[in-house]
Amino acid sequence: MKITQVGMQVAGKNIFAERTPETISRTTNNAAGTPWELFHSHWIDQLLGHSYSHYNFILEVLYETLQHQRTRKAHSKTTPESNESSGDNRKVASAQQEALQNYEALRKLYHAPSSTQKLIYDFVLWCLEFIFSCFFREIRTRGAFRIPKTGPVIFVAAPHANQFVDPLILQMQIKREVGRRVSFLIAEKSYKKRVIGDLSRCQLSIPVKRAQDNLKAADGKIKMDPGDSLHILGDDNTAFRSQCQPKSLLALPHSLGVGQVGRIVDDHELYLRKPFRFSNEEARSVGEKLFARGTPFKTAPKVDQAEVYAQVFEHLARGNCLGVFSEGGSHDRPDLLPLKAGVAIMALGAMDANPGCSVCITPCGMNYFHADRFRSRAVVEFGPPIEISKETVDLYANAETSRDAVRQLLDTITKALKAVTVTCPDFETLLVVQTARRLYSHSFSAHLSPPAIVEMNRRLLHGYTTFQDNARIQKLRAAILHYNQELRSFQIPDHLVEQQHTQQRSKLHVLFRLVSVVVRVGFLGALALPGSILFLPVFVTAKVISERKRKAALAASTVKIHARDVIATWKILVGMLLAPLLYTLYSFVGAYLLRKYCASSLSLWKTVPLLYLVCACITYSALVFGDRGADLIRSIKPLRLMLVGNKGFADLQLERTLLAGEITSVINEYGPQLYADFNLRSYKDAEQLAREAKYATEDEYEEAKTQRLRRRRARRKAAKKAARPIKVGEVPILQDDSSSSGIGLSSSSSSEVESLVSDSEGEPGPGFRDSLSLVHDKIIDSNRRRAE
Repeated sequence: MKITQVGMQVAGKNIFAERTPETISRTTNNAAGTPWELFHSHWIDQLLGHSYSHYNFILEVLYETLQHQRTRKAHSKTTPESNESSGDNRKVASAQQEALQNYEALRKLYHAPSSTQKLIYDFVLWCLEFIFSCFFREIRTRGAFRIPKTGPVIFVAAPHANQFVDPLILQMQIKREVGRRVSFLIAEKSYKKRVIGDLSRCQLSIPVKRAQDNLKAADGKIKMDPGDSLHILGDDNTAFRSQCQPKSLLALPHSLGVGQVGRIVDDHELYLRKPFRFSNEEARSVGEKLFARGTPFKTAPKVDQAEVYAQVFEHLARGNCLGVFSEGGSHDRPDLLPLKAGVAIMALGAMDANPGCSVCITPCGMNYFHADRFRSRAVVEFGPPIEISKETVDLYANAETSRDAVRQLLDTITKALKAVTVTCPDFETLLVVQTARRLYSHSFSAHLSPPAIVEMNRRLLHGYTTFQDNARIQKLRAAILHYNQELRSFQIPDHLVEQQHTQQRSKLHVLFRLVSVVVRVGFLGALALPGSILFLPVFVTAKVISERKRKAALAASTVKIHARDVIATWKILVGMLLAPLLYTLYSFVGAYLLRKYCASSLSLWKTVPLLYLVCACITYSALVFGDRGADLIRSIKPLRLMLVGNKGFADLQLERTLLAGEITSVINEYGPQLYADFNLRSYKDAEQLAREAKYATEDEYEEAKTQRLRRRRARRKAAKKAARPIKVGEVPILQDDSSSSGIGLSSSSSSEVESLVSDSEGEPGPGFRDSLSLVHDKIIDSNRRRAE
């Protein structure tokens, strides 16, 4: 009741001037308050979960909003022409105003992570790291030395190909490399879910409202003007003025497409800001048919993100790290989605609102090898940090140029992300690039690490997109696609074709190899069978639930192709929840059977934990042996084809050989035109340029080359001398005793050593100095014997 009375006084001029225990209000100018008020506020916060503070902050926001509206109305009455002329500028800077609106009041809602929250963050991350090590075969980082170790950082990651798995992987790698904690932005819809929301709160996530999560069915039906894709017409039942507003969403049923409202003419007519965005070509054709005959639709109001921006600004101002997937949501497309402007507004707004804050943006590339599959691989690549200049912040602070500043920074972030990811316009291009990488130079990439494979894919993609109009490249693309079609018809992977082709064997040898593989598969299968049986209910349940979630996500999305981005998330979640329950059940059943049939004196509470540990170890051993056995199982079919003399398989091997030669030839021809460090040609050219810059004539260069050869020969001789055993009366010489013997080095020996030191290029290493010391000791021994 008292809170209501305080709220009714908002219209007064001095709402926060008088401060008494009865009104429970406080002034913004005297935030500290009296000792009694501090004591009162502290205990109320503890008992009511900070609700008292939230009420006061809301009152402050409401009061400042009313004051802002009064000022704007007064200005509108006094200078109507000026207000009209600046209307466009206010529209341009709407995002900036939304970010900075009531920042000083909203920032007080931010609560810095406590020591307990940080401890929970680390513990949960440690547990998840073990779980992820079971699901993924390998997770590697590339460019981790670029991660800033101090200061506010925004980690912008893409592509968002693995829904809730991506942020956790990124948090693990950053924590492991530099020991920093990252708070990710998460959709409020996900934040409110039971398991996902609990994990998000443990990982210090910041919830964000999204308009697409608030879509509701609207009245009437709509059609699209055939002559104007932005013109939307409603029937007699539509009420655009009450159900829509500028920048609100307009969506078709079944998530076929979505658009943003630009201008509302009346209740039955409006214009979109941009043409409708459909999820794929099939959805486009269906949507166009619906628009032609009239279709129901959904609307969602524009979301006010002022509170989110204020929390982000304060989070960065305190030197913390923020993680953002700026595409706006997860997807399974081969290319990046257009980045949302929010990440640029967050960085620029934080620096504008806090002049002493210098935000750094680090691009992160999330690269997966079959992201939705069990025991797949992942590579996280960190690009060079993006530093925001003061000039860009000044542009953002100016309402007339704020949009230009946001656009410039967003373009820079997009380029930086494309430099650390492998993005293709379609799946066929991705298939061509991956096949070319495998076949290049006799499977050269098979010996590379995952980060090096990602870099090679990126370079091949760059080369393909640069020369894709070349007739030779187009012919090669067709040949690669045909080869992949042949692989699918034989149902064998490429590396097994290459393996059997490079090892030309007799049929007897092939038979021996086949029998050996079958025996090893049987042995490993026997070892993996118990754990596989124990974990089988989890496998089946995870597959069923993840497939269900995939279909639901596909139906609710306008950007997903097959919705494979949610499969890994739900497989891991089901395993996390079901496996402990299942193993607990196994343990109680096993303990009951042991007590009934073996030893009735066994303690139940001692037997159950022991059996639980045994079940976990058996399952983990099945994981290890299963990895090896799966690779062997795949090699059985090509061995069988070779044994029976399948002509089609032999033709496939020949096709692979010819295709690999053509790919190697094309890459070696066009590669040096794009990359200076491609092969030895660049080094030869660089050597020629350095020679011309350093030496005036060719004779001088040849003379310098001769001197280098002489010095190299002298060093080899010194190393050979140092390798010989040096003994005096069967006792090795361990130190230089020339100072006590009174006999120094001979002139010839001294000059030899001095020439070695003076002619060496650069500072000699410790191994070279040790060799000289041994030669020095040998000369001392020789002089001693000569003196005797």
